[in-house]
Amino acid sequence: MSQDLIWLLTRNNTSFLVKRNGVQLTSEPGNVFNVHAQEFSGLATKKPVNIAAGSKGAVLTIKNQKIDNKPKAAAVKVALSKDARKSKRSVGNILRAYRPELAEAAQYRVARIFASQYPVKAQKPKKTRGVKKN
Repeated sequence: MSQDLIWLLTRNNTSFLVKRNGVQLTSEPGNVFNVHAQEFSGLATKKPVNIAAGSKGAVLTIKNQKIDNKPKAAAVKVALSKDARKSKRSVGNILRAYRPELAEAAQYRVARIFASQYPVKAQKPKKTRGVKKN
């Protein structure tokens, strides 16, 4: 099926569609922006980009165009387990050749995933500065 036909069939009725405060968003896999639009859709595109949280880091999933008729084998997963800066650079290098318009948003998403996985620092107790004298 063509991308346009898939979009026409799924744009109004999809389980991933989220309508809140007059804004249409989507929670579908392969949509980096989470915006309900054809250009960012993960379902109605030949080149979806999915970034998800992994156990230690993030996982970038893209689609191999050469084996399009085998969906499981066509998904190429890249585990990003280094620090956030190196992972952002890796995602940028991969997506500049695959889908350059999504590279910046994908780098931001990887950075946010890594930031969510950092341990929370414990706050130091406040020091009292002595007793007030009357």
